[in-house]
Amino acid sequence: MLNETPRRIPTIGFVSLGCAKALVDSERVITELRSEGYSIVDNYRDSDLVIVNTCGFINEAIEESLGAIAEATRENGRVIVMGCLGGKKDADGTNFVMKRNPAVLGVLGPEEEKDVVKLVHQHLPAPHAPYLDLVPGGGVRLTPQHYAYLKISEGCNNHCTFCIIPQLRGKLHSRSMDSIMREAWSLKEDGVKEIMVIAEDTSAYGSDLGYKLAFAGGRPVHTRLEDLCVELGRLGLWIRLHYVYPYPMVDRIIPLMAEGKILPYLDIPLQHADPDVLRRMARPAHAEKTLERIRKWREICPDLTIRSSFVVGFPGETEEEFQHLLDFIREAELDRVGCFTYSPVDGAKANDFPDAVPDDVKEDRRRRFMEVQAEVSAAKLKRRIGNVETVLIDEPEDEDGVAVGRTAHEAPEVDGVVYVTVTRPVKPGEFVRAKIVRTEEHDLVALQVEE
Repeated sequence: MLNETPRRIPTIGFVSLGCAKALVDSERVITELRSEGYSIVDNYRDSDLVIVNTCGFINEAIEESLGAIAEATRENGRVIVMGCLGGKKDADGTNFVMKRNPAVLGVLGPEEEKDVVKLVHQHLPAPHAPYLDLVPGGGVRLTPQHYAYLKISEGCNNHCTFCIIPQLRGKLHSRSMDSIMREAWSLKEDGVKEIMVIAEDTSAYGSDLGYKLAFAGGRPVHTRLEDLCVELGRLGLWIRLHYVYPYPMVDRIIPLMAEGKILPYLDIPLQHADPDVLRRMARPAHAEKTLERIRKWREICPDLTIRSSFVVGFPGETEEEFQHLLDFIREAELDRVGCFTYSPVDGAKANDFPDAVPDDVKEDRRRRFMEVQAEVSAAKLKRRIGNVETVLIDEPEDEDGVAVGRTAHEAPEVDGVVYVTVTRPVKPGEFVRAKIVRTEEHDLVALQVEE
C-alpha cells in the first residue's frame, strides 16, 4: 500500500472584540468551523486566514477594531471582518471597513453571521466532511468550562439618542423558547454551572412575537422573559440576568429571585437619574418611580444585588442635573456600578445636541461619581462580613491555599471576586461554603467552612 501524505489541517486565526453578545457570535462561528475540521488559533502568523469579530459601539471601540484589522492584514494578509463594525456604512453608503482597508477578503455585518463560514469556504475550503464530534453538545465556548452566556434575542427596538445598536444589529428578533431551552440543556450536559442570560434588551424578549404561546418540556408557556426564567430555573443551575431594561415587567421577575428559581442579581442599565437628561437620552424618565420600585424589590427579595451603568457628561448636562444623579446614587444604594463619560458615536442623534460638556468637566464628574459610589459599595460589602455564602470556584487554590470564586452577588468579568482560603483542594466549577471575614476595595476575603 502506498503511503499517503497526511492532509494538512487548515488553520484560522480568530480575534473576538466587544461585548458578551459579540462573544456568543464568535462562539457560534467557531463551533461551525470546528465541526468542519478547521483548526482555530488566537494568532495571525500561524493561520491560513484570520477572522476579526469587531465592535462598533463607541469611537474607542471602532479604533480598536480598525487597529486589529490593520494588524491582522499586516501580519497575515488574508482577513475576513465580521460583527458590528462590519455593518457600518459611511455617509455615501459605502462600507466603512472596506473603504479604510480594501485589502480584506470580505466584510460581513452582525446580521450576516451565518455567511461568515460560506465566505471562509471561498478562500479556504473545508478540509473534510463535518466532524460534529469535535465540538461539545453546547458548542465551542470562549468562556471557562463552568459558565456560559446564553443569548436569547438579537437586535433592539429602542431608540436611545446616544446609541446606534439598532442601526448596527437591526430590530429585535427573539429566539424561540424551544431553541433557547435546547441550548440551555446542552450547556448543562456539558458541565456548565452558571448561565448568564444576555441580549441587547433582555426585558423585551418575546415582545416582537406578541408573547405568543409556546411549549417548553411539553408545558404550555408564553414567549416572555418571566416564563423563560421559570423554565431556566428548572435546570438547577445559577441563572443570572444581564442587560435588563427597567420596564414594569421586571417587577414580575423579582419574586422568582426570592423563590430561588434564578439568582437574586439584576443587571439593569439605568444610564442616568435626572428626568431631563433621561428624556434627552430617550430613556425611561422616572427616577422617583425607579427608587420606589427598587425599595419594593428589596422588600420582596432582601438578598437582591443590583448592578447598573451610568453616563455622565451627556450633552447639556448641568451641574444641577449631575447633582440629581449623585443624590440618586446615594439613595438607591446600588451594589455594583459602572460609570462612563459620554462619547460621541458616529450616527447617534445626540451628536447634534447643543451644549456639549467639556472633556475636563466630564472626567471630573466621573471621578466624583465614582467617589460617591465607592462609599456606597464599601458599606454594602461590609454588611456581608460574617455571612456564610455559597461560592462558585473560578480558579483553584494557589500555593497558599487561596482559591478565587464568586457568590450569587458577583458576575464574572464585571464584578469583584471572593478570595477563599480552602480546607481542601478545589477545582473550577465546584461550589463551596465560605464565611466572609473581611473586605477589600471591590473584593471579599473568606474562609471555607464545612456544613
